Formats: sequence, structure tokens, C-alpha cells
Amino acid sequence: MPPRDSHATPLAERLARAHHAAARLSCEHIEARITAATGQRAALPPLPGMLSVGDRLEVFGRDGTAVPAQVTASTAQDTTITLFRDAAALGGGLGAGAPARLPLHPTTATLPIAPGWIGRVVDPLGQPLDGRGALPLGTPQPLRRPAPPAATRARIGPAVTLGVRAMDLFTTCRQGQRMGLFAGPGVGKSTLLGMLARWSAFDTIVVALVGERGREVREFLEDDLGVQGRDRALLFVATADATALMRAEAVHAAMAAAEHFRDRGQHVLLLVDSLTRYCHAVREVALSAGELPVARGYPPSVFAELASLLERAGPGEEQPGHPIGSITGFFTVLVDGDDITEPVADAVRGILDGHVVLSRQIAERGRYPAIDIPRSLSRVATAWHTPDRREALRLARQAMAEAEELEQLARMGLYRQGADPDSDRMLALNRILGDFLRQDTETPADPDEGFAALASLLEQGQG
Repeated sequence: MPPRDSHATPLAERLARAHHAAARLSCEHIEARITAATGQRAALPPLPGMLSVGDRLEVFGRDGTAVPAQVTASTAQDTTITLFRDAAALGGGLGAGAPARLPLHPTTATLPIAPGWIGRVVDPLGQPLDGRGALPLGTPQPLRRPAPPAATRARIGPAVTLGVRAMDLFTTCRQGQRMGLFAGPGVGKSTLLGMLARWSAFDTIVVALVGERGREVREFLEDDLGVQGRDRALLFVATADATALMRAEAVHAAMAAAEHFRDRGQHVLLLVDSLTRYCHAVREVALSAGELPVARGYPPSVFAELASLLERAGPGEEQPGHPIGSITGFFTVLVDGDDITEPVADAVRGILDGHVVLSRQIAERGRYPAIDIPRSLSRVATAWHTPDRREALRLARQAMAEAEELEQLARMGLYRQGADPDSDRMLALNRILGDFLRQDTETPADPDEGFAALASLLEQGQG
């Protein structure tokens, strides 16, 4: 179990619980009546000055069952709210005339995150999902907040060892960097995330599993993350059957938790799987609120939210007398039909500090992790490597890129082995590099040993 926070005394915890309960007293709420309901969306009469987009409230079924909801649109005619849980969870369902209770003084949505949440599995509303009892209550952390100011934000830190040879060498990640993992279904992205969580040296790990199949959650916990990763990880889970708002909120909850620990000087690893399903959820909410689609069915607010979310990750703000923490983020992107130019993938590549592309063709050849080196890039790695290492990486990338072209020509009958000695040497070197980059899921790799081995392989291949 993680060490108990020295400031989280039993008295402080009781006071936090009392404050949390006081916020729910009926004297601090007013009631309104729903005027229309459709699926996971409902409408309230206009309440000028009392409700804004993003405010939280509760709606009630006939038997008094409460379901949390959030304001997603507000006009002079009505206020649109979206439910966090399916309307079927309400006793008797949801219809016109159902009561809704809202705070007299609405505040920004928060989560009472505490160090005792580490090692737990929770939903985006902060409710435990692991059957291990109630969560300790800490300082309320806003789920949505601006990124640290650009002018006072700390710079990217030193390189971090991930334990994955292909990434440590060719897409070197630095502390506070944000990377995208682009992959189609079934090419090993969940396994790769588990390797990063188990082997990388971070103080805390925060994971958001968005839109996953229910069975995959436990498989990720036990097989991919394992005991080694789970003991220092906080997981936010919203499975495929969760409402669109719940799936979208899972990523904001994970980001808020990562910010909580970063602001205390910790170096946090944030894993989000997947950013595509997050965008799908935001799209559902936006379309139901009346927005118009502009890019393959995505409303403009999806890309605005995406940029705001991703900018929150990274190094913290430099403040005198305060330790500087960081959020190193890996965000998976599901590419439909392996097309990395579709709108979400294209937007993400333009925002993040690098991208790792997992190839189905490489996976079919049995090489894991199935990382396509020529198509993968870390934008902040070059300044970190020595000239010798930069040259070795350049030669290896060149060999793999040229070998890929030669293999395509050979399949079309335009090239035959033996026709050109230099081309044959590139093909042979590419096969050697492929074997070198193959790695099992049980043994982490050392970057220094990897660079030494790479230099030796290149020397042999050019001999």
C-alpha cells in the first residue's frame, strides 16, 4: 500500500467528509421540473443567472432515485442537461415533470483527491469500483482548469527510461513530454501501455480507460499493469456501456488527478486509452446539445476541448519555494482503417510533442512492440542525444525506410535480390534491426546498452 500522507490525519479526513456532506444539505438547493426528456438528455426551464454550462445537478425518478447530470447547453428558451448515468437507472424512468435539484450557489465540478486514492479503481465521479470500501477525502480538485501559463511554465526535463527499446532509442521521451500512440485495433497498444506503467520510473501513475469492453478492464489490471504497476497507479474507468458524458469525464478526472500530484512536486505518468473514444463521447454530447458537425461528423467544440485538455499535461509552473512536478502523458489514438490523417489523429499530431505509430504489418510479422520506426517521431529528442547517437539513429532510420521501399518494389517484381549490392545490404541490415527491436513483455531494456548494441549492428551492417 502507498504511504499515508502525513497531513491526512483522521481529524482532517472527518472535517473533509463533514464539508462534503454539508454541501448536499437540502437547504442549500433549489428544485426545478424537467420539461422534456429524450434518452440521456433532458430540458429545464430557463433559470437566468442560476445555471451555466458545466454546472452539476441531480434529477430524480418516481421512486426518488437520484442520478447526477450536467448542464451542456443554455438558451433563453431552456437549459439542456445530460445525464451521467442511463435514464433506465431511475426508478420509473425519466419524463416531463420529474424533479431536478440544483445547488443554490453552483461551483466548478471537483473531485476530493487524496494520496490514499493510489492503488484504487474509481469512476469519473469519484466512486470506488474495486470493492475496497470508501475513498479518503482530500482537497477538492477542479476537473477543468487552464494549463499553466506558457511564460512561467517549466521546460521539458531530462530523458526518462521507459524500458521499451524501440521507444527509448528512436522516440526518446523526456520528463513532461506528451506523446501519442497511434494504432488500429489488435496491434498491441494495451500491452505497450502496461510495459510503460511497469517499467518507467515515475512517482505516480494515473490511467484513464475510456470506452473499453468490460472484460478488458480486469485483463488490463491483472495482465498488462500487474501488481508492480497497480500498486502505484490510480485508474479512472468508464466502460463502453457508460453514458457519453461519463466517458468524456473520465479523461478530465484523470487529468485533474495528475495535476493534483504534479502540483505537489511529483513526476506523474498519465496514460489515456483512448483519446479517440474521448472525442467520440464529446461529439455525442455536443451533437445532442444542438451543435452542428463540421469535420466528418465532429463539431468544432471537440477540437477546442481536445487542445485545452492536452495542454494541461506537461511540466508544472515555476514558483519560488515550490517543487516543480510534471505530467508525462501517453495518449492512444485509434486510427480507423490505419488512417492517421483522419480528423482526431491529425489534430492530436499537431498538438503533442511526438507520436509513436504501431503498424499492423509489423505485428503480422510477429515483431512486438509493433512500432513503425520511420513513421514515429519525438520532437524533443534531438537536443538530448549526443552527435554520435544522432548519427546512429539517422543511419538506422534510413536503412529501415529504404528497405521498406525495396520490399514494395520486390513485391511488384521491380527489384530482385542481387541486382544491387547496396540495396541488398540495406535489406539485410533491416532484418537485423527488426530482430534487435523485438522485445518480450517481461524484460525491460536499458537505453545505454541499446545504443551500444545499435552502434555495433550498424558497424557490422556497413562492413
